Amino acid sequence: MPDPTRLADALAAEHAAIFAYGLIGVELDGKTETEDARDAEAAHRLRRDALVQTLADREARAPVAEASYELPFEVAGAEAARRLAVLVEERVGAVWRAALPAVTGDDRAQALDALVDTALRATGWRLAAGVEPATTAFPGAPG
Repeated sequence: MPDPTRLADALAAEHAAIFAYGLIGVELDGKTETEDARDAEAAHRLRRDALVQTLADREARAPVAEASYELPFEVAGAEAARRLAVLVEERVGAVWRAALPAVTGDDRAQALDALVDTALRATGWRLAAGVEPATTAFPGAPG
């Protein structure tokens, strides 16, 4: 049976992303960005739920969500919310990227799908925030 550690790490990252999007959504202005934040949170919730089920099926320990998470900076206003959304997607993507060499089969497909999803969302948030370049050559890679 594969070591579930990397999937548990991904679950912890998904928990944190869901928390962050709860804050991001209320700070954004405009219907489109608010919907984008809601969609991103929903995507992270789906991944979280899938990971909880996978870990339960394997009788592996699934980390629970923290009551709150320390943010890297104060999120007051739309600009800070966009920056946090970029950071959230980059960090979750990094966790999924780290899982890739350690998982196989369906787990590897899930990790790759998650990495692609986070890279696409990060690009969208960079564009919204006016960050250039909007894309990265190696999503989830350190530095």
